[in-house]
Amino acid sequence: MTAVEAPSPSDSRAAEASPGSRMIVAVLALVGFFISLYLLAYSVGLTGTLMCGVGDCSAVQSSEYARLGPLPVSALGVVGYAVLFLLGLMGVQPRYRDSRLVAGLLLVGASMGFLYSAYLTYLEAAVIGEWCQWCVLSAIVMTLIFLACLPEVRRIGGRT
Repeated sequence: MTAVEAPSPSDSRAAEASPGSRMIVAVLALVGFFISLYLLAYSVGLTGTLMCGVGDCSAVQSSEYARLGPLPVSALGVVGYAVLFLLGLMGVQPRYRDSRLVAGLLLVGASMGFLYSAYLTYLEAAVIGEWCQWCVLSAIVMTLIFLACLPEVRRIGGRT
């Protein structure tokens, strides 16, 4: 029979210090990734009509604001959410738990995503005059990611 070892103080400290908000960011980013992927598939012609129970998703997706130069805005969403997902997962690893770089990248990425989502939501309301339920859902997800990243400010300042 082998004795069960008690966890060392450093093990319990590592478990306590692992930021749950980073896992929340990863899960939300995965949701946002699939929303953006659906919109990207539509914009490149891989799907038929958009499933849109509220608003006029097709009008929003066919507007001049649905592209950033030659790229669909949804492609930016796919990349942005993927980066936030990877950073969130990286941030829960013990090796990167106290990393100010990961904290900073999460906060900057979430802030940029939040501000751009707010801008796109403004365009839907004030310029296009139509709503896309998938875009609104993506904006809500990005807002939640931004809020989940606010504790990173303390981590950047060295207070965990």
